[in-house]
Order: sequence, then C-alpha cells, then structure tokens
Amino acid sequence: MRESLRNIGLLILRLGFGFMFIFHGAPKLFGDAAKWESVGMAVRYFGIESGYAWWGFAAGLAECGGGLLLVLGLMVRPAAFFMAVTMVVAATKMFMEKEGLGPASQAIEAGVAFLSLVFLGAGRYSMDAMMQKKSSAPSEDAGDTSQPPASQV
Repeated sequence: MRESLRNIGLLILRLGFGFMFIFHGAPKLFGDAAKWESVGMAVRYFGIESGYAWWGFAAGLAECGGGLLLVLGLMVRPAAFFMAVTMVVAATKMFMEKEGLGPASQAIEAGVAFLSLVFLGAGRYSMDAMMQKKSSAPSEDAGDTSQPPASQV
C-alpha cells in the first residue's frame, strides 16, 4: 500500500509540473529569435556573454519538452535534470534583477521538485517503468535459462 501511494504521488507530481511547464515553456520554444535572445540573456549572470538565442531556445526546449517527457513518464531523470538547471538560471535571474528571494521563489520551488525527480525517478505509472519491465522480462523464445538458488544446488 505504501509503495502504491508513493507511485501515485509521483504521478501527480509529474502530471502537475509537466502540464504546467508545457504551457510555460511553449511560448519560449515556439518564439522567434528575439524571444530566445531575451530569455537566453539570463545566462550572463553565469559569465556567459554570447549565444543568448541558443540558450533561450534551450530553456524553452527544457521547459516545454521536459514537461512533455514528465507527463509521459519518459526519460524523467534526464528531463528533470535539465529542467532543474533551467530553474537555477531562472531563479538567479529573478533574484538578481528583482532584488530578492520572493520573485525567485517559484523557480526555486520548481527546481527543488525537479531535483527530487532526478533522484526518485518516474515511478511505476510511467513509460520508463513499462520499458524497464519489458527489457527485464525473459524472452519467450529463450526458454528458462535461470540457475536454481544456491541453497538448492
């Protein structure tokens, strides 16, 4: 029962953040070069002085594409990692430009959730779990090649 509740909790977390970040990241991802440049300028707080349009596009892809992957439960750990990194950049920008923790708090909270998913994974109700289950299932053609337990030898 406890494991089932954990997996339901992970599903709710993935769906909630996933759908919100699809909508949050889509305008960035499908924007034009000026939009990407504007978003990408946040990396200047990390000493990066060029390629702003590329960084803005990458942020949109991390948010929108990562959100889709969370909803599907597919490649959740890498998606959550890139989303967490994006939230570090967003929080830093908000903290530096708006002078305080308050404006940065939403990005920090989302980043904490994404970092948690990096460690917890997608849970049972995900494509990741379905693919792992299929890859670990013995092939029907191969027959039973398993060894008996050592206590039975």
